[in-house]
Parts: sequence; C-alpha cells; structure tokens
Amino acid sequence: MSRIVIQLFLLFIFNLSGFSVCFAGESRTERLSLNEFITLAAQKDTAFEKILIDELIINYQKDLNLPAGDLLLTVKHNHDFFLADDRSSPSTEISLDKLFPETGTEIDLSYEVGASMTSATRSSRINFNVSQPVARNAFGRSTRLLDQIVGLEMEVARHQVIEAYEDYLALLTTAYCEWYEAWLNHNIGRSSYQENQKLLDDIRKRQQQNIALPIDVNKVELQVLAKKERLLELEESLKNSLQLIKTVIRYDDNVDIFPVEPEDFIVLEDSFEDIFTRFEKESRTFAILKTLEEKSSLQVEKDAEDLFPSIDLVAGYEVQGEGYGLENSGDKIYAGVKVEWPFTRRVKKAEHEIARVLATKSKLETENTWYRLYSQLTSLYLEIEREAKLIKVADDKISLSRSILKDETENYSFGKVTLNDYIQAVNILDTNRFNKVRHESLHRKLLVEWLRLMDMMVSRKSIKRPAGFSRFKQDRK
Repeated sequence: MSRIVIQLFLLFIFNLSGFSVCFAGESRTERLSLNEFITLAAQKDTAFEKILIDELIINYQKDLNLPAGDLLLTVKHNHDFFLADDRSSPSTEISLDKLFPETGTEIDLSYEVGASMTSATRSSRINFNVSQPVARNAFGRSTRLLDQIVGLEMEVARHQVIEAYEDYLALLTTAYCEWYEAWLNHNIGRSSYQENQKLLDDIRKRQQQNIALPIDVNKVELQVLAKKERLLELEESLKNSLQLIKTVIRYDDNVDIFPVEPEDFIVLEDSFEDIFTRFEKESRTFAILKTLEEKSSLQVEKDAEDLFPSIDLVAGYEVQGEGYGLENSGDKIYAGVKVEWPFTRRVKKAEHEIARVLATKSKLETENTWYRLYSQLTSLYLEIEREAKLIKVADDKISLSRSILKDETENYSFGKVTLNDYIQAVNILDTNRFNKVRHESLHRKLLVEWLRLMDMMVSRKSIKRPAGFSRFKQDRK
C-alpha cells in the first residue's frame, strides 16, 4: 500500500474557517471537497456522536461485572423483650466488611452490645475476622480470571465501536461518490441536451432553406425530447444526492454547492498475497478474533476453577466484656476452616461444558472468517483491477466516438451520410461518456469497500470526538 489518501480526512484536524464552504461570514464559494465533507460530517452529524457514546458505556463494565471492593457499614439496632422475667433492653450491632477482590480476602470487624437471655447485665463483644479462600477462587484466582475476561470483552466492544464508526464513514464516503457521479451525469445530460437543441435549430433553418425534409426535423425533435427526458431524470437524481449531503452536514445556507473530484483513495501496487498476509497480521478484524479466542479459553479456565468446593481459612480475634466499654473483658484468638461442598454441581458442570464448546466454536469462527475474507477480498481485488481497465477502455471509446462524430458532422453537412447516421454517432458518444462516469464511480466505491474490509479507514487514534460528545460527558459528570 503506497498511498492512503482517505486517511487524511480521518484525522479531523482541519480548521473550519479555511473551508471553501462556510456556514458564516461573507467569503464563501460553492465547492465542497470530500475532505471538507467528512470533516463537517464529523462536526455536525449526530450519528457519529451516537456511535461514540457507546464507548462511554464500555468504561463501566468492570464495575458492573467484578465483585465490589467497597467498604460496607452495617448498623442494626433493636429493642429486645424477655418474656420469662418481664424485662427489656436495647441491643446494637455495628459491623464493617471489606472484600479485597484481587486476593479474595474478606475482613470483618463487628461490635455488639445488649442484654443476654440469662442475665440482665448488658454484655458486649468486639470481633475481628479474616477469611481467605484456598480452593474455589483461591487467593482471588477466579476473580482475576474474570477481570481478564471482562477486560477482553471491553477491548472487543471498543473494536466494535471503531468498526461501527468505520462503517458509517464508508457509507458517507460512498454517498459523496454517488453525489459526484450524479453531478457529472447531470453535466453530461445538460450538455447533450444543449447540443441537440442547437442541432434542432440548425435543422429547422435547413428546412426553411428547403435543404432538410420535415421528417428530419421530426427525428431531431424526437431526439431532443429524449435528451430532455433523460436530463429531467438526472436532475432528480442529483437533487436527491445533494439533499442527503446537506442533511449530513446540516447545511442550511442558500449558496449552491457542488462536489470536487475525489482523489484516488489508495493504489494497489503489491500482490494480493502480500497484502492479505499483512492484513492477517495487522488488521483489527483478526485482532478481534484472537481476542475472542483468548476470552473463550479464559472462560473455560474460570468455569473449571468454579467447580472446586468452597474452602476458606478463617482466623480472628474476639474480646467479650460487660457494658458498652467492655468492662471485665476476656479475649481469644481463633483459627479454623469453613467448607461448602455441593454434591451434584450440575449447573457449574453444565457451564464448564458449554464454555468448552464455545471455545471450540470460537476457533472454528476464526478459521471460517479467514476463508470468507480471503475469498471476499480476492473478488474485490479482481473487481478493482477490472474497473481500472474498463476506465481506460472507456477513455479510448470516448476518443474514438469524438473522432467519429467529428467526421460524421462533416459528412452530414456535405450530404454524404444520413441524419440517422449522425444521430447514432451523437448517442454513441453520450453512452460512452456515461459509461466512463459509471466505471469511475464504481471503482471509487470498490476502493472504499476495500479500505473498510481491510480496517484501513479508521484507527482509534484518528477518531476525534465531536464537540457534542465532549458536552455530553461534561453534562453527565
């Protein structure tokens, strides 16, 4: 790949005051280049902002999916009524809990005070407890795996945002190419109509001089009507394309705008095999596929981890006394093991088997995508080459058609050929001109599709957030 012109307008660093089409001020022209159109679209079209807003949601996925490491304060206060000896007493329990997701360690500090069932004396207790899993989620292993899985999911989601951005950018670029095609076709149609109108005026003068017959006038008049009909169709097509362009850039000025011929987006100089090899190593598409494979493998590993029983090592320190101040207190240190052993574990086993199946599916998806893209890009590469050749053929046909029309014009003026021969030469030239425009436009669209499939239109660094996007973030802080 030697030149990627389209990437120039993806940087979005143009100064709006320097555009040839301005939305304010007295100095304005009618030209709107592709670069300027894309820049204005990024600034004005809220569709870009809508795509980028999805990235804001991605930033909160870890908070939603990972265990919270918040410090939890619990306060419980109630009034106890003892029916046996007709007495009552308030009781209070305050606890602080903290989970460390990275290691799975849970710390609990609690304070309790209240009357007991057997004594009217108010008793109190402070307990400090540490729990550490050593089997399931041993030292936070399962949580760390989940953290990696969620991180990979976020990476894939960000890639998908870029792809959505790229798809929409390709759609807008294609719309500009279609606008330019409609504008060229309209110019050709208008020029043809005007030339045929001159021919009709000339043939009517010939009739007045008894040189041309009434049937000749009718033939040319029918030709003019056909050209007028085609021109009306081309005008409608141009208006529709122009309206789409104006809507995208929110254009509300009264000044008419017209397109500028887009430069070549890319030149395919290397062989297809070399291009595809680089694509396989460097493209965003295959990076996503590899990420999905890695995520599937980690999910299998995590689900296997969850099959272990829950075994926690427990250790703590406790102080018991009387009254709120722990008078006449005694203390102890304790350590032990807490075990939870589900015997069937049908759900966890099913999740593990499903994860293994999905991991295999992910590898097959990568392989299938490789062959699909290889076939698709091969066909696209051949189509691009074909259209490039057809454009050269169209140039040759136009050149020959002009030469033939020139000779037929002279021959008709001397009566060497019939009017039908002359009209046929005119129509052949028009057809060849329209064909060239069609091949050039199709060639540009194929190049846009090539860049889109090759992940070359957009990179994460090249995306500049529109003004509305930054305002959205500020309003929601």
